[in-house]
Amino acid sequence: MLAFKPGCPYNPLYFWRYLRIAMETRAVYPGSFDPVTNGHIDLIQRCAALFDKVIVAVLRNTEKTPFFTAEERVDMLEKSLGKLDNVSVTSFAGLLVDFVEQIEATVIVRGIRAISDYEYELQMALMNRRLFNKVETVFMLPAEAYSFLSSKLVKEIAQLGGSVRGFVPPEVEKRLNQKLRS
Repeated sequence: MLAFKPGCPYNPLYFWRYLRIAMETRAVYPGSFDPVTNGHIDLIQRCAALFDKVIVAVLRNTEKTPFFTAEERVDMLEKSLGKLDNVSVTSFAGLLVDFVEQIEATVIVRGIRAISDYEYELQMALMNRRLFNKVETVFMLPAEAYSFLSSKLVKEIAQLGGSVRGFVPPEVEKRLNQKLRS
């Protein structure tokens, strides 16, 4: 029986550790994040624990009129996330799979709150795999406290004068109030 010394390049444990470092798992968490909610933050933090690198990708959709600009959404995400060493935030336009291929990611992360989300997300995941077969979609459930939460509901509550405290990070609450007062 062969005995391998720790740190020896021929030690199987050393090899697998090296292979793991060489094969960084990059995950993309795409969305409009208009605005970012505590549910989004929860998923991003949990993704950071699962993947080597997480890229939060804010969609710039020219066919929609978002409440916040892409730059504002990126800024709010960065300020709300704090310091997560393996998470970065950027924006993109066009097909998600083109962006995923460009940044050499292998995983798309999608949050699912209900069966209706699953039906839509399954269709998107299958289409994304058809367009770029080197990507897998991972569905994540929100923490129970955020299972009902959506950006759309947050905007409606804020526009009707309700408090969104506890639903969004403090920076987002401040920006929502500023935008609605102007």
